[in-house]
Amino acid sequence: MPNLRLKILKYARFSGFVNFFLYLCTWFKLHFMAKKILFINQEIVPYVPDSNLSLMGKALPQAILEKGHEIRTFMPKWGNINERRGQLHEVIRLSGMNLIIDDTDHPLIIKVATIAQTRIQVYFIDNDDYFSKRQMAQDEKGEDYSDNGERAIFFARGVLETVKKLRWIPDIIHIQGWMGAVVPLYIKTAYHDEPSFANTKVVTSLFTNSLKSDFSENFKKCVEFRDAKADLLKKYADPFTFDELGKLAIDYSDGVIAANKNVSKELIKYAKGNDVPFLAYPGEDFADAYDNFYEKIL
Repeated sequence: MPNLRLKILKYARFSGFVNFFLYLCTWFKLHFMAKKILFINQEIVPYVPDSNLSLMGKALPQAILEKGHEIRTFMPKWGNINERRGQLHEVIRLSGMNLIIDDTDHPLIIKVATIAQTRIQVYFIDNDDYFSKRQMAQDEKGEDYSDNGERAIFFARGVLETVKKLRWIPDIIHIQGWMGAVVPLYIKTAYHDEPSFANTKVVTSLFTNSLKSDFSENFKKCVEFRDAKADLLKKYADPFTFDELGKLAIDYSDGVIAANKNVSKELIKYAKGNDVPFLAYPGEDFADAYDNFYEKIL
């Protein structure tokens, strides 16, 4: 019996050491090892004109990359992007999938380019119906496209399906712009069982950019995919406005950031009311603040 008790004691001590070692490894990984951060951007310079969105679309991934983290960056292949000047080329192995939006098949085309004088590689989500033959949010007359909601849905699903094909597992997905606002819902519902996203946290940045028109009447129906049921959107007002889309993104995000000074006060109030971790506008020297916020979310 004394020998048995001694063996049990030694095993307990060994088990305690193993558990402590595993804890240290986890802590070290979270605090010192590179994180994998997926940026889903609406705009990035130099591919589109300067704006708050496009400037941050380049500056933030660059700053986070310089801090030693691993990144992937996506944006739509808007029709006003000069493919020859930007040196875009199609990635055949990632293209070819059809995404069904509103009972219609839409081919997914993936293109890629590297921003000059940086190490930032950008993946472009393309489709003739939604992007290549269009301008950005507005047409040539300055009017919002009536199917902007469906375009956002196609973009969101196109990004997530492509990341799966890349076999790259992000720790954080950071949304910059309304075009990616459906992603948080999909991550927490339709893709929650996918190994690529099972432990992924989602951060949404709020910008001042907005749309003039409401989304189409069938937007909520078009969102439906797997466990992302239209019933989940019943709480949001009809017509489904730009602010309602912002609320949807906030509800399914793990953190929210005010990306500039004049963000909608209503959306900031909504985020704080939801008890979501919130980062107020940190100013132009944002890199440390964002990096620390990522650690807080994880």
